[in-house]
Amino acid sequence: MFLPLLACAPSTPLTASPDAQATPEADATLDPHSAAEPHRVRTTHAAITFAVDFDAQRIQGRVVYDLDRADPAAPLRLDTRDLTINSVSLISSEGDPSEVTFRLGDPDPVLGRSLEIDLLADTEQVEIRFQTLPEGSGLQWLAPAQTAGKAMPFLYSQSQAIHARTWWPCQDTPGVRMTYRATVTVPQGLVATMSAAQETAQTDAASGTFQFIMEQPIPAYLVALAVGDLEFASISERAGVWAEPAMLKRAAAELRDLEAMMKAAEALYGPYQWDRYDVLFLPPAFPFGGMENPRLTFATPTILAGDRSLVGLIAHELAHSWSGNLVTNVQWSEIWLNEGFTTYFERRLMEALYGVERANMEWSLGYQDLQVTLQETAAAPESQWLHLDLVGQDPDAGLSDVAYEKGALFLRTLETRYGRERFDQFLRAWFDQHAFTSVTTEEFIRFADGNLFTAPPADGGQHEDLEAWIHGPGVPPSAHLTPTAAFGAVDTLRAAFLDDGDVTPLRDAAWSAHEWLHFLRGIPAGVDGQRLSQLDSGLDFSHSANYELLAEWLEISIREGYDPAQPAVEAFLLEVGRRKFLVPLYRALAASDLPRAKEIYARARPGYHAISQGTLDAMLEFR
Repeated sequence: MFLPLLACAPSTPLTASPDAQATPEADATLDPHSAAEPHRVRTTHAAITFAVDFDAQRIQGRVVYDLDRADPAAPLRLDTRDLTINSVSLISSEGDPSEVTFRLGDPDPVLGRSLEIDLLADTEQVEIRFQTLPEGSGLQWLAPAQTAGKAMPFLYSQSQAIHARTWWPCQDTPGVRMTYRATVTVPQGLVATMSAAQETAQTDAASGTFQFIMEQPIPAYLVALAVGDLEFASISERAGVWAEPAMLKRAAAELRDLEAMMKAAEALYGPYQWDRYDVLFLPPAFPFGGMENPRLTFATPTILAGDRSLVGLIAHELAHSWSGNLVTNVQWSEIWLNEGFTTYFERRLMEALYGVERANMEWSLGYQDLQVTLQETAAAPESQWLHLDLVGQDPDAGLSDVAYEKGALFLRTLETRYGRERFDQFLRAWFDQHAFTSVTTEEFIRFADGNLFTAPPADGGQHEDLEAWIHGPGVPPSAHLTPTAAFGAVDTLRAAFLDDGDVTPLRDAAWSAHEWLHFLRGIPAGVDGQRLSQLDSGLDFSHSANYELLAEWLEISIREGYDPAQPAVEAFLLEVGRRKFLVPLYRALAASDLPRAKEIYARARPGYHAISQGTLDAMLEFR
């Protein structure tokens, strides 16, 4: 669940006109969330040095950029926020670095401050020395008590959407891609990992120095760093799991299908192009389910249910290796091009691995999520469009179920309308022909116009109305919804239980986690408290090991004033920092007892990531 976002209609509608001339390069120059002018000067490679200081909660850094200077007279423009710039030097092919003055723009609470550097005619590289601040939103510093092992501190980055600029000066827009090399120095006994290949031959872990290289060009938001008491378990020759030692065995067992998942993805849409796929399990303060950093997905430990029922999240992050990392939205107003495609891909992976019925249940649950979001944003219909206008807003506002579920449903509808075989060929070509580029919605429409809409729909109907999806609120009536027989059986047993209170048939049901989630979502407001007590005593929902089920149950318990679950509510909020769970739980608490919600939040807030804090501060009017 996410807060409603406000958006405005673009001045002209998107079209499928073959005469349109929009390009990723042109659109990147107009990114409203970046000071970068990549059509004039673009960074193409970064050599970065990070020295991590846990005592001061700071990183001392140095970055040297290679430049592509299309306009020899233009300055280099970078993004910064809550970042100290110590010095800037220009480097030519002839001499040593020469320190120069630089300009910082006026501060903006969302965008930060631009960094502008005048270049000389012979400048080939720029060196910047900088220092992070403890309050920078792109890094979270955790004390030992906030980790699984309780013995060593932990640091991790979260750069999407525009938080990379808080821990290194960069062209912080998804329209600019670059390669990078990094050297990271950490206290002895800790391990550093990054979204890059570790150069093991040049690594001296005993001295706390780690070196990395990313040879594929990526946007700044996909550069990632984590430092902690970490160990590695191999799943296959090209896949594995990083975690704190106390969590490692459980994490590796949960992801034992990782190599099979990779092969299923390749069978659908082509070779994996990032060499390795590893997953790092972070402490529970992590604000998201996962983050698709190339080569190193960051994941929440809340998916470790013990039965692989929540590995759809890993399928989602793996799918980002094609949709998002390989082919990236050029601006955050186009976020559906990342998340809608990835959610569709995720469901296809779950079908390939676990069967049609499980995929159908996930489609149905996703549609339920979308319906909740559409209800919450009914007063702002422009926020329900796939193509958003986020000018003047924090781009994190675009991360809603509209981008994920409406975007995926759009692609599911195209698949049904034009036939799976034809649609898969189209989607494979989209990834192949746009690999390592940043793209626009306009480009997608033109590509579909020339590669999918060239023959009549396979179902004999009319071509899909793209405008209704891209610039229309809600879900168009042409949407292909996916019913599931399993949920019909759940509905029947739920109705019987609500009528007679007999929990025995539920204990005997042998349902999957998806069926139980659907069961809980159907518990009506105003349900008899005795029924909640019967459910809890018979099925022990208040102590569920599945965080999706537990969060749903706790929200019901808050809404209905079910007192026996209140200690579990407080324990959950003090332990878990995943924003998907926090927002509905605190919203329910605020509706029933605002002072209690604020009291719990005041205690829990220091352990939450800045992204979660920002959302909840606003929602609870917390000062």
